[in-house]
Amino acid sequence: MKRIDPFILVSISTSLIILAFILLPLAEMIAQPSLEMLAETLADREVVRSIGLSVYASVAAAAISFLLGTPLAYLLARREFRGKKFIESVIDLPIMIPHPVVGIAILSMAGRNHWLGQYLQAAGIRIMGSVTGIIVVLTFVGLPFYINAVKNGIEAIPVRLEKVSRSLGASMGSTFLRVTLPLAWRSMLVGMIMCTARAISEFGAIVIVAYHPMIAPVMIYERFTAYGLKYSQPVAVWLILVCLGLFLLLRLVSLPPRRNP
Repeated sequence: MKRIDPFILVSISTSLIILAFILLPLAEMIAQPSLEMLAETLADREVVRSIGLSVYASVAAAAISFLLGTPLAYLLARREFRGKKFIESVIDLPIMIPHPVVGIAILSMAGRNHWLGQYLQAAGIRIMGSVTGIIVVLTFVGLPFYINAVKNGIEAIPVRLEKVSRSLGASMGSTFLRVTLPLAWRSMLVGMIMCTARAISEFGAIVIVAYHPMIAPVMIYERFTAYGLKYSQPVAVWLILVCLGLFLLLRLVSLPPRRNP
């Protein structure tokens, strides 16, 4: 009988512990509400509205990250310059900053005493207590995940492919659209998934910037503090299922196509 290496046994044991640590609380929470309670919760317009707003604002944050973050990710992946490490550190700051601090920082710039806040008010743009404010916060916290994922994806593309395109007379923009983008689109999609996942889970900054309109994490918190687990669990279950379906769909889309033998 072949002897199993002790390292394999340790690896399997720790893996099972981690999976149990993640799955058991979630499985217990999903199993607690009855089907009748889940159906009643889904019929609640406020619940549907809050989950829909969470998904909409998170996807909007991912789209903004794609439009604004892709050029910066390309620059960081392909250029060496002074201050690059500092810029990379600044990009990672939203990951480490406590969530309420993010909300306070955004409100301090959008307030009446700041020139940017005065400009936004003059333009009719409201940050506090608005969907716009929610999207701004979610973009702030999700942007680092997108930029880092795309940066790593572009770094994995051989530079010589871009040099060949440039040597044939193509501009930098044309080279990016015809060479880099088709090769890096999967990393961009993964970055958008990570950005969406981070955004849809945000709570601490949102309750400071925009408690209303209420996204799903805020509604779960409000129902828990007001009514307890019984009324907060069904909303949490539906949010988990919606997120699972969304991310599973995106993962399936990002799978490489099968090659015919």
